[in-house]
Amino acid sequence: MLKESVHNCVIIGSGPAGYSAAIYTARAGLNPLVYAGKNPGGQLTTTTLVENYPGYPNGITGPELMENMKKQAESFGAIVKRQTIVKVSLVKEKNGINKLYTDNNEKVLAKAIIIATGALSKDLGLESEERFKGYGVSSCAICDGFLYKDKVVAVVGGGDTALEETISLSQRCKIVYLLVRSGELRASKAMQCRLWKISNLKIYFYHEIKEILGERFVEGVRIINNKNKKESILSIEGIFIAIGHIPNTAIFRGQINLDQMGYIITKKGSTHTNIPSVFAAGDVQDAVYRQAITSSGTGCMAALDLERYLMENH
Repeated sequence: MLKESVHNCVIIGSGPAGYSAAIYTARAGLNPLVYAGKNPGGQLTTTTLVENYPGYPNGITGPELMENMKKQAESFGAIVKRQTIVKVSLVKEKNGINKLYTDNNEKVLAKAIIIATGALSKDLGLESEERFKGYGVSSCAICDGFLYKDKVVAVVGGGDTALEETISLSQRCKIVYLLVRSGELRASKAMQCRLWKISNLKIYFYHEIKEILGERFVEGVRIINNKNKKESILSIEGIFIAIGHIPNTAIFRGQINLDQMGYIITKKGSTHTNIPSVFAAGDVQDAVYRQAITSSGTGCMAALDLERYLMENH
């Protein structure tokens, strides 16, 4: 009977965190196996121009940046598979072997794992929203706000994230509309105090979006007052959906410690989870920054933490 092969390192996910971890572990001679999932490259593949990632003075498209990272990881020996891990059986013993299962029923054995499955932006569920992603629909003002200097935009949401987006955009945009489904804001009082000082802001309470309008790019939104059911159209050039994120952690529930929002809890100053052989990097454990550069940074950290773990335990 053939003995099953055990991999030193398996990386679940393929955004900036996953590929950065793959680069570091591959250069360390650990021959990482990367499961890219259904959306290789993660959220950056829906971004047009990335201007805030170091090393690209003229910017680079999100898909191109992710493809470069993938090729760099592969050049050092990482193996990238376009498969999805759908089930895991993780062991708490330091020298144990973790079992992973793919969407085509393959079993994968690993001494150590890096989880870099990221998080998904909650969306409105509109067909037009999906059509305009990257063409006027965004979920990150820090990433894309510069594209809308002196333009009219809208933000959807009423929590801290929505207000952060609104405040950021108000500093560069001509007008910012804030569309709030209810009659009040859910954000902290401190954030609300900052909001009321903005002069180029117009808030629409009790309003929801029915449709995003435009040809190739966003040109407006059809909104409805959910109290009196009256519809109207706002002429805008960009819309930022800020109604929250969902970390991709469903398959780890019950095995990895998660916070109330579903993000993986890591030990302070590291990428260690509650399971010694499992590490987490990127947006799956970061509800605050959610940037490509911070994801890459924690991908590097996870690779170094994993390498030390293997040296000490295997």
